[in-house]
Amino acid sequence: MAKIMKAPGKDIQAANELDNLGKHVKNMGTKFLVIISKRNYGEIGSRIQSSLEENGYTCDFEMFGGECSLEEIDRLAAAGREKACDSVIAVGGGKAIDTGKAVAVRMDTTVIVVPTIASNDAPCSGLSVCYNDQGVVCKVIYGKRNPDVVLVDTEIIAKSPVRLFVSGMGDALSTYFEARACQASGARNYCRGTAPNTAIAMAKLCFDLLMKSGVEAYEAVQKGEVTSAVEDIAEADILLSGVGFESGGLAAAHAINDGFAQIPQAHGALHGEKVAFGTLCQLILEKAPAEEFDQVFQFCKAVGLPTKLADLGITEVKEEEIKAAAAAACVKTQSTKNLPFPVSEEDVAAAIYKADEIGRARA
Repeated sequence: MAKIMKAPGKDIQAANELDNLGKHVKNMGTKFLVIISKRNYGEIGSRIQSSLEENGYTCDFEMFGGECSLEEIDRLAAAGREKACDSVIAVGGGKAIDTGKAVAVRMDTTVIVVPTIASNDAPCSGLSVCYNDQGVVCKVIYGKRNPDVVLVDTEIIAKSPVRLFVSGMGDALSTYFEARACQASGARNYCRGTAPNTAIAMAKLCFDLLMKSGVEAYEAVQKGEVTSAVEDIAEADILLSGVGFESGGLAAAHAINDGFAQIPQAHGALHGEKVAFGTLCQLILEKAPAEEFDQVFQFCKAVGLPTKLADLGITEVKEEEIKAAAAAACVKTQSTKNLPFPVSEEDVAAAIYKADEIGRARA
C-alpha cells in the first residue's frame, strides 16, 4: 500500500493575523460565503468584512446553526449558491469548521478556515464529521483536498475559554500514540494509504510540544496572554495534530471517545476530554511502559484533563453502559481495529475500568 499524506494548502499563524485575511485569500474567490456563529459575528465579523473589502473582495455572512448535520450543510450550501458565492470561509470551532468544509464540497469551491478556538484538530483536515439529532456520528464527508488556507490568530485563541483550549490538548494528546499504533499494524490512514515517516514525525513533534509547553500555555491562556508556549500549543493542536491524525491514522483513543456517546452522563464532556481519557485506555490496552503512562497521566492532571470516569460526568458507573460504550468502540467500522493486536469488547471495558481505578487512586 502506498504511503500517502495530506495537508492544508497554506497554514498561517500569528497574533492579530485575522486583520490580514484578505491578503491571504488571493486567487481563492471573489465573493465569500462566511459561515460563522452569532457570537463570533458580533466579536470579529466586522474585522473579517473589512479585511476582505480592503483587498477588493465581497462577502455574505450566514449564521451557523450549531450542529454539523446534513441538514445544516444543505441549508448553507443552498444559501451560498443563491448568493452566487464562489468560496467559503468557515469561522469558529470544530463543528462550524467541519460544516464549512462540507459546504465547500457541496458547492465545489475553495475553503478558508479561521479557527477561533484550539479545541480540536478539525481545521487542517480534509474531512467533515456529521452528527444526527442524537449527537451520534452519522456520516463522514471527504473533500477533494484539505483546506486551501488555515488562518490561526493566536490573539483570539489565547482569549478563548480555558476549558476549550485544554480540550484541544486532549485531542492532540492521542495523535502520536494512535499514529504509532497504525504504523505498527500497517493500518490505513484517512488518505487511503499508510502513514509516511513525515506524518509520524509530525505526530511525535505534536506530543513533544505538549510535554514542553502545555502547562505553561495553560497558565498563559488563563490570563488571556499570547506567549511562545501558546504559539507552540496552537501549532500542536491545530496543524500537527490535524495532519498527524489524518495522515497517521486513528486507533483506540478516538474509538473509545465515540463509544462514550452510549453513556448519557458523558454527553456534557468535550471531544478532547473524552479522547484524553481514551488515550489512557489505549496505553493500558497496549501495556505501555509505566513511565510512558505516568507521563501522560501527570500531564492530564496538570492541565485538568480527565483521568477518571467522574471527570467525564460519569459519577454513577453502570456496567451495562460501560459494556455498551466498549461494544460501540469495537464495531467493524471503528478504529480500535488499527491496534497491532486483536482487541475485544471485554478488553476495552477492562481498560476503561482500569483507567478509572488508577485515576481514583491518584486523585
